[in-house]
Amino acid sequence: MLLVLLFCVLIWGGGALINLPKRLRWGFVFGLIGVVILMHVTLADGHPLRLQTGETAAPWFMLLGAGALIFAYRSGVRSLRVHAMQQAPEPENTKTFSEAELNRYARHMVLREIGGVGQKKLKNAKVLVIGAGGLGSPALMYLAAAGVGTIGVIDDDVVENSNLQRQVIHRDADIGIPKVFSAQKAMVAQNPYVDVRPYHRKLTEADAIELFQDYDFVLDGTDNFDTRYAVNAAAVATKTPLISGALSQWEGQVSVFDPAQNAPCYACVFPSPPAPELAPSCAAAGVVGPLPGVIGAMMATEVIKLITGAGAPLRGEMLIYDVAYAETRKISLKRRHDCAVCGGADR
Repeated sequence: MLLVLLFCVLIWGGGALINLPKRLRWGFVFGLIGVVILMHVTLADGHPLRLQTGETAAPWFMLLGAGALIFAYRSGVRSLRVHAMQQAPEPENTKTFSEAELNRYARHMVLREIGGVGQKKLKNAKVLVIGAGGLGSPALMYLAAAGVGTIGVIDDDVVENSNLQRQVIHRDADIGIPKVFSAQKAMVAQNPYVDVRPYHRKLTEADAIELFQDYDFVLDGTDNFDTRYAVNAAAVATKTPLISGALSQWEGQVSVFDPAQNAPCYACVFPSPPAPELAPSCAAAGVVGPLPGVIGAMMATEVIKLITGAGAPLRGEMLIYDVAYAETRKISLKRRHDCAVCGGADR
């Protein structure tokens, strides 16, 4: 058996020296293996040639099968690359894929709902994430990994030791560093093909509208109601879809607020903030570590669905997940036409 494998190596190496195409070299190698299998099938047991080539055809069948699987996989990836590059002509400002990116996003491109067209939409999309904390951390990492081309992150906080139990984008060495820069470092390290824009400041009503106009989607990962209402008002004013999440101890929720598509806005569902004792902060009430990861990943998935047109986004719906009992439920949300924020918009 070793002798046959040596011949295969010699065929491959010799073919490379004389610049034979890879397909031809593979043909010679598999042809030799095919001859060996044929000998095992036709020659009697104990024949010298069978003894010299492994006595049984089983390992050769396995080797041939493994080679066929590798060839099929490589052909599939190559086909995806061709498919991605042969889509409809793009506008001049549309970004294209490098060879490394095509390999990186291959698992997206094999999805019928995304494909090469959807991945291009992700690459050309701009998403702003408000907050780089519990919800923002997983959302930012998955948006970067998914290949969203431009990701903004705004937060005025710095990394603290107490954050690290759940804010997985940050590391112990990042303590004391502004969260937006810690997040940027982790995202670029994960995917150098994305453009991360850090804004180390508090989001105010004065600059929210101007900032939102630079982005296609806004993801709200904040943990206070003043910011939530300011984010919602700016999203309604700019007609920007708002992906919102919230956490409390063992339960989380996620929804898409998009009055431009006749879905409710945040103020339709929560016209006024609850009493502090009814909605304590994570610092006061606590939160189980993996829960923000689950909800943040759901929020990132909603963004991807909105960008690519895949599936059914949570417009007009709220998904609630109780991690303590592994229960999920989904409730319908109705738009209020007397809403002070969006009631007169796009009726």
